[in-house]
Amino acid sequence: MSTRPARILFVDHTASLGGGEIALFNLVRHLDQSRYMPIVLLCSDGPLFGKLTSAGIETHILPLAAGVVNTRKDSLGAGIFLRAGAVLTTLAYVRRLAKFIKAHDIDLVHTNSLKADVIGGIAARLARRKLIWHVRDRIDDDYLPPRAAKVFRWLSRVLPHYVIANSAATLRTLSRDRPLNGTAVPSGIELSSRMHVVHDGLAQRWAGLMGPQLPEDRPVIGLVGRISPWKGQHVFIRAAAKVLERFRDVRFQIIGAALFAERDYEQSVRDMTVELGLQDSIEFTGFCENIPERLAALDMLVHASTLGEPFGQVVIEGMAAGKPVIATNGGGIPEIVRDGDTGLLIPMDDHTAMAEAIIRLLENPELAERLAARGPDWVRQNFAIERTAQTIQGIYNSVLNNAIAR
Repeated sequence: MSTRPARILFVDHTASLGGGEIALFNLVRHLDQSRYMPIVLLCSDGPLFGKLTSAGIETHILPLAAGVVNTRKDSLGAGIFLRAGAVLTTLAYVRRLAKFIKAHDIDLVHTNSLKADVIGGIAARLARRKLIWHVRDRIDDDYLPPRAAKVFRWLSRVLPHYVIANSAATLRTLSRDRPLNGTAVPSGIELSSRMHVVHDGLAQRWAGLMGPQLPEDRPVIGLVGRISPWKGQHVFIRAAAKVLERFRDVRFQIIGAALFAERDYEQSVRDMTVELGLQDSIEFTGFCENIPERLAALDMLVHASTLGEPFGQVVIEGMAAGKPVIATNGGGIPEIVRDGDTGLLIPMDDHTAMAEAIIRLLENPELAERLAARGPDWVRQNFAIERTAQTIQGIYNSVLNNAIAR
């Protein structure tokens, strides 16, 4: 009997560095390669390809038509991702992918995005290989077109042998019609030494905010993520305006950039900053690859999504970095932030509540320090990548040995 490691093919439609792709990068590098050999297939080129190959992970690009790769989630129709003109192209791609799976002697296909779930799922079934879907998006009517969400929920019961969701909230959106063969596994992060240092001394640093003297270092409050309407940069800016009425010396950073289709929104929030007279207090940093370094320079992290976040990776990274965190109470965020213990939860799309929470921490630096101090241990216990990898390897073992079968 062969003792070679099981060959796991990870399929992702994009090589951009979104949250799901960063989670994939973390996972494949922490698998026990004596048992599970990761191979990654991307449907387009991009920065993820370079990161994977530099890390020694076997990675292939099997190009998919740009019109399919770049279709936005909010424009998906009854065919999930297939526009009428792309059907034949995509079916041909599925056949090529099935041949790739067979040629590379793949034992199990692990798909990592909505488009990859469908394309890779059909290919895996054609190749008669085991299939795991990793769902990192909420399959709900406020996140996808209703018909697309309904079709995707149906497919989740007929294509994959097992479904991994990135949070219990995501899993509930898939299983609301009837029970699903799957489980929630939070995306883990690496706990490097630079992410363990708690940023204490806030009371001393913020002392100048309460008096006539300028603080030696102006506090910096940051929002990290792609610039997009549902990520709530407009809410953050309006909250900043209210905070600055109370504390004129606080600075704010919007860390991230818009995708091409969201450039109009980015311009609108930049215009809002000028209209509110905040251009000297709010900095747009643009895209930043080294998020831990950016987080280390913040005094406070704010999460502002106006829809339920499927998971909330940047929130975990902020807690691991020892920052007080304020986050909107929706989706998978309450599974990460314990209100009043490891952070503060606020209602979604409510700039007044956001401003009040920021002011509360600025006025009570001892509370901010306490929240910041609890974050790293909480993340270490619940969201370390080693724990995530171990759990997923257990799922691989069950699926490959038919303990989980469809």
